[in-house]
Amino acid sequence: MRVMPAGVWRPTARLIAGNRLFAIALVPALLLRVDAELGYRWQAWFNDSFSYVDAAVTLTPNTARPSGYPLFLWLLSPFHSYLLVTASQHLMGLLVAVMIYALAKRRLGAPSWVAVLATLPVLYDGFEIQLEHLIMADTLFLFLVMAALTVVLWPQRPSWRAWLTAGVLLGLATLVRSNGLSLVPVFGVYLLVRCWPRWRDRLGCTRLVAGIAALAVACAVPVFGYEAWYKSAHGQFAMTESTGVFLYSRVMTFADCSRMSLPTDLLALCTTTPPDQRPIAQAYIWTQVSPLYRFGSPVFTPTTNKLAEEFAIKAIEAQPGDYARAVWDDTAASFDWNRSVFPNGQTYDDYLFGYHSVTVPPSPYRGYPSVEAYYARGNPATVVVNPFARVIRLWQRYVWLPGTVYGLILLVGLFGVAARWRRAGREALLPWLCSVALIVGPAATAEFDYRYVTTAVPFACLAAALAFARRTEGAAGAGPGRVAASAIGSVRSVDGLSGTGISSTGISSTGISGTGGEPGGTPGLPRRVPGRRLSGGLAKAGDDQRDLPPDAT
Repeated sequence: MRVMPAGVWRPTARLIAGNRLFAIALVPALLLRVDAELGYRWQAWFNDSFSYVDAAVTLTPNTARPSGYPLFLWLLSPFHSYLLVTASQHLMGLLVAVMIYALAKRRLGAPSWVAVLATLPVLYDGFEIQLEHLIMADTLFLFLVMAALTVVLWPQRPSWRAWLTAGVLLGLATLVRSNGLSLVPVFGVYLLVRCWPRWRDRLGCTRLVAGIAALAVACAVPVFGYEAWYKSAHGQFAMTESTGVFLYSRVMTFADCSRMSLPTDLLALCTTTPPDQRPIAQAYIWTQVSPLYRFGSPVFTPTTNKLAEEFAIKAIEAQPGDYARAVWDDTAASFDWNRSVFPNGQTYDDYLFGYHSVTVPPSPYRGYPSVEAYYARGNPATVVVNPFARVIRLWQRYVWLPGTVYGLILLVGLFGVAARWRRAGREALLPWLCSVALIVGPAATAEFDYRYVTTAVPFACLAAALAFARRTEGAAGAGPGRVAASAIGSVRSVDGLSGTGISSTGISSTGISGTGGEPGGTPGLPRRVPGRRLSGGLAKAGDDQRDLPPDAT
């Protein structure tokens, strides 16, 4: 008796046979994620997670960060299952690896071992797997941006429909993390680079104008729709009331009011503490040390946000060198070999598979002890089950990508852009710029955070893989007369068609501090010391800062 029809298993077998090395790499990565689900049932919590779930349950846009991820949680809420949420996020992580492999090998002809090597960080990095298991926006954000990039890079000459699709995906990514908006100019630069050699002829100019218009309009539609929803709830046509607040926290690590010309209403935002004795940037949002609280609590209000933004702009104008140095220091932290205990022990531990569940704060809602319990219609605490928990905890302790290696990957990608421009250098430019933007953006507008680096790594890996691409423009690939038959399948010839997208099996249409450059904060932040190092020193991935009981067997 046949378990599967021949029309299904035979193409599947051919697909696996044609991509044997990637299939071998994919299976253990899937098993690690299954182990994470069985060991930490069925989710892990971060300090931002609770505001996301609250926004999903109440359907009220958050004033501190965009609520695209809560909308994703709301779509899944009829199932009352955190397992469904985290399983879908683990699936997104695997699909990101599929997209990287498909673009590198099937689209641009990189060697199989190179294409598979580029997927290993997203498949096996312990912090990537843990990030997928958190009730956090980062994995959804990564998936949406990688999908947008795939839509643009898969066809040899993207049509306006491809740019339209990419614009929608970027718009949705912006609703998940606000720094998604900074990627729109990155895609625009790539479009300009692709069309520039032909802009003087009529067809090239038309493609350029149509692509830019499609990208901009498609991105604006979900953003404006979200802002209309925000206005209905808070009376302001905006995405958040936090952009000025976070930028204020960025400049308060160096701002010297004696060097600034300030109007009277901004003087209350000054501090007399010397810069070298100030705490890290997050303290100027989440703790009472911040002068923002002189205007009342909470700080995410239109008035406070506006004053904070004005102050931050004046600080940058008066001290551009100090601002550049602060951005440089935070960006450089992405390339440290070791992970520091940052911003404090509690937050650092939330990025680890720990020994027990993070405490869910009580917030009674409709007869349940918390909105998290209401969402699941049950106990929202993570159940830690050995030996599965012990396996993934040990894996995360020893298998992760050091920041220095990430820096080397970026350098390889940059070499590919410069030295192999006529082969795949132009295509490598887009993921390379995305990776850089995802670490510089938060450093410029808020503060460094390790999860932003984890999100940026897959794009750098793709750019580096394209440095080894063997296919030149005009060679076999998706282009005029060709479309992608499968995301990881063979490319077929189809007469009379223009490759404008990816296959029906390539990308799902649904797709995570998730704070978009807005790191969450907790009290008790460490004090800042010269060189941006923390007095807490370095920590290994497996170190836990809490006094925890032994594993329950």
